[in-house]
Amino acid sequence: MSVSLWCEEEEGQDRTQSSVRAPWDPSVSGLRVIQRLLQSEERYLPSPLYISLIQREPQRRGELAKWTMETPSCLAAACVLVASKLTESDTVSADTLCAAAEYDFLSSNLREMERVVLATLRWDVAAVTPQDFIPHFLRTLGELRDGDARTGDFLATLRRHGDTLVALCVCDSRFLGSPPSLVAAAALNSALRGLRAKSAGELSVMTSALATLCQTDVTVLQCCTELIEGALRERLRNGAHEEKDGDIEEERASTPTDLREIDF
Repeated sequence: MSVSLWCEEEEGQDRTQSSVRAPWDPSVSGLRVIQRLLQSEERYLPSPLYISLIQREPQRRGELAKWTMETPSCLAAACVLVASKLTESDTVSADTLCAAAEYDFLSSNLREMERVVLATLRWDVAAVTPQDFIPHFLRTLGELRDGDARTGDFLATLRRHGDTLVALCVCDSRFLGSPPSLVAAAALNSALRGLRAKSAGELSVMTSALATLCQTDVTVLQCCTELIEGALRERLRNGAHEEKDGDIEEERASTPTDLREIDF
């Protein structure tokens, strides 16, 4: 059997403008890998004392997460730098992160902060997150739809929705003590319900499969799913309220405060 070492690039592809990812490797998927992730996830769960000792106002976790993502501090940039080196083939450069922060810190400061982060974590940077479970769960859901020509598009859409819901959970203190596997399964289950592309019977089968994969009861999975959907509705209401308030403030700002500015 001949083996080719060529990357699966399209002819004429500009190698300087795009990166090529390896195809999915079956040897790094399946129940064996999920089991290893389940065994590792518990060591990365926050301590029960986290809320009482560190983040004493858990309701502000969303504000803090939003601030961290929108205002790149040196610490946040260092975490992104470490994460990119761990998971990406094309890493984020220190100069790019400094530019994103409008040069509030220098590359030398960023590299020093990177060393502080690594020392604090004792170089244990491969924490198990919900995103680690999602591709393996999706593969199982795809096998349940084996033979459907639209499975690829369906899984891609499900992945996008699942990633969005997981990001929502990260910003919500109510999910701090939830295992990453449960958050990932509930996010995908919520996405399945939101897409409404499945019959009740098929949706029930997929929900049961997700519960089995994360080794939990279907009832627990459904409760976490409903909690995610409640958090999503709350976020949408708050977003609509903020947008309405913004329109009112803009209208007030454009209203003349001096009668001499009114053109009769």
